[in-house]
Amino acid sequence: MSWLHLDVRSASVTAVVLLALALIAPLARRRWSAWLAAAAFETAVVCALFALWQVANGMTHGHEQGGLSHGRDVWAAERWLHLPSETSAQQLVLGHHTVVRAINYYYATAHLTGMVVFLVWLWLRHRDRYPQWRNIVAIFTGIALLVEMIPVAPPRLIGHTGLVDTATLYGQSVYAFVGSDLADQYAALPSIHVGWAVLIAVAVVRCGRGWAKWIVALGHGLGTFLVVVLTANHYWLDGISAITVLALAWVAERGLRRLTSRWSLRQLVPAHQIQPDQIQQGADS
Repeated sequence: MSWLHLDVRSASVTAVVLLALALIAPLARRRWSAWLAAAAFETAVVCALFALWQVANGMTHGHEQGGLSHGRDVWAAERWLHLPSETSAQQLVLGHHTVVRAINYYYATAHLTGMVVFLVWLWLRHRDRYPQWRNIVAIFTGIALLVEMIPVAPPRLIGHTGLVDTATLYGQSVYAFVGSDLADQYAALPSIHVGWAVLIAVAVVRCGRGWAKWIVALGHGLGTFLVVVLTANHYWLDGISAITVLALAWVAERGLRRLTSRWSLRQLVPAHQIQPDQIQQGADS
């Protein structure tokens, strides 16, 4: 849970300091300076995104009544769509105390830690693919935060569902741990937990090698989706909407890459000499 100690102020200050380091480091003109500048810049971007997340969360604080109403609307919509019951799914694990404690811990720690580990792995092992996936993370998170301006209470708070707040039951609530000023409980839809986990799963499959990538992808992607529902922190529709937003972010990133590739080519080659396959090749790289 230690990642959650990074609040808006400390994340913003860290981002500014790292950005300054990224600008200053190349002046050293050493072999390591370019690597340090790039690493500092990318870490600054992550810290800035985290700060933005906290700002957006803060804007929905105090919207308890609207959040509860919207949460009940989501619950009713799921019943109308005949989606599986979150209550029935949770009942399968409630009697297994070790399992419940494990999924509570996973919910509290794997979200931010998993993204940091993923970005570091991608940076060190697949540097050429890093910008693409970093941009998808940024676009997805930005769109999700905009949607979360509309407060939606999680199913554990709306009442009359038969669901149990498993984290509170076992004294593992991340919201009690960090306090209401930092973690927003009324930003359930879409689930950034699920969106980030599925993004990591897809990226690992596309960039990784061997059979281990499938274990990581299915374990983290599908596992996170199940965990957020079994802990009553999200509805099925929260995860489904997150995957939809992720698909939009994927399309947006590809479109931006095509535009930048076309613009770059036009700086080097006269417009009438640019071939369509050159633009496509740039977008797919």
